[in-house]
Amino acid sequence: MRRSTLRTLAAATASAMVALLVAGCTGQSTGGGDDGSDQGKDVTITFWHGWSQDHEVKAIENNVAAFEKLHPNIHVKLVGNITDDKTEQALRAGGSDAPDVVASFTTDQVGKFCSANVWADLNPLLKKDGIDPVKTFPAAMLEYSQFQGNQCSLPLLSDAYGLYYNKTAFAAAGIAAPPKTFSEFEEAAVKLTIAEGDSYKQLGFMPTYHGYETTPMHYLGQYGAKYFDAQGKSTVATDPKVAAMYTWQKNLIAKLGGFDKLEKYRTGFGDEFSAKNPFHTGQVAMSYDGEWRTASIATDPVNFDWATAPFPVPDDQAATYGRGYQTGTIVGIAKSSRKQTAAWQFVKYLATDTDALVSFANAIHNVPSTFDALGSPKLTTDPNFRTFIEIAKNPNSSTTPSSINGGAYQLSLRNFGYEYEAGKQPDLRAGLAATAKEIDEAIDQAK
Repeated sequence: MRRSTLRTLAAATASAMVALLVAGCTGQSTGGGDDGSDQGKDVTITFWHGWSQDHEVKAIENNVAAFEKLHPNIHVKLVGNITDDKTEQALRAGGSDAPDVVASFTTDQVGKFCSANVWADLNPLLKKDGIDPVKTFPAAMLEYSQFQGNQCSLPLLSDAYGLYYNKTAFAAAGIAAPPKTFSEFEEAAVKLTIAEGDSYKQLGFMPTYHGYETTPMHYLGQYGAKYFDAQGKSTVATDPKVAAMYTWQKNLIAKLGGFDKLEKYRTGFGDEFSAKNPFHTGQVAMSYDGEWRTASIATDPVNFDWATAPFPVPDDQAATYGRGYQTGTIVGIAKSSRKQTAAWQFVKYLATDTDALVSFANAIHNVPSTFDALGSPKLTTDPNFRTFIEIAKNPNSSTTPSSINGGAYQLSLRNFGYEYEAGKQPDLRAGLAATAKEIDEAIDQAK
């Protein structure tokens, strides 16, 4: 699985109105758990998921086969390449055509699914089977799979983000090791930048928010910023870590040549998920990316030595080095399903069985989503992938919290970032205050 935050947020926003309609239509079909599967009755459940690449589909088919071998009376009908929009529409409609189990790549949907009551709360089922979520799943993964105490989904593999760096370029610039703090990172980015006329022969790092994966939320993950207070109000204007991040990013832009020069250079980048990715081509010497990039480089080898490391942290938080931003796939049970007993057995297997998680992670090059799977000796890792395993295990790693209107607050932060980095909004304090107000008003409207 590979994800693009830009496309994910755009999709989440496009489906926001559909989600609100879901919230108003949850009474059309009530589900139930007494399907007889626990007494050996044959039951067929339908599982909708978004995987579409051949190796991904094969991996999920293998896990389903292993599950059916353990539960010969429960049969799983697989339906792949399903979008979140289609899932929401089906859950809104309910009925026999709706899925029983659903997987989504968009953790930003959790707040909408939970609050709209279209996914079943799994807390009673976890408690009944003696599964302690806190001891089973890393904190960041647990956070992005629940909303206000409603554990309406569980993590199903995850993505961790870190630093990719060109070791050949590092050696040429006299840099002995990957940077651990932002001051070290800035120094390295400047040393690695080689000018060519009014452009670059090589750029140390692309910091702008239109760059691949360089979003405000990903950067804020290195600060450990909070987005909301206990009452659910936005804290982006009052948390000093948020202002510090925007200031740091804008200062880095200035040190690397300025916004206009960087954006002009960025237009020459190839597709993010191809051999023309700017890290692959050597256009940038350092890149912020997820664990899936290790598989991409194996498929499309580069002509230089490279390695991975955790992304640097603010100098005043040097002790937290090793942390990173996390997101992932989630899986849940449709509230309308009349086969919830069988559906829970399947969800529990996918999300908590160590061998199932490890085999799935090995097949699609994602990070496992339980402590036991992260520590399994069966997990296939090399040093570059191991970086992301350690980021996932790091207690300081973080994510973006769920919201009733999905990723709308993240889009507000991104849009402000575009204005601020380009100099269109010169007043950071005023801009963040306006952004916080926008976030709060949108959430109030969604309620």
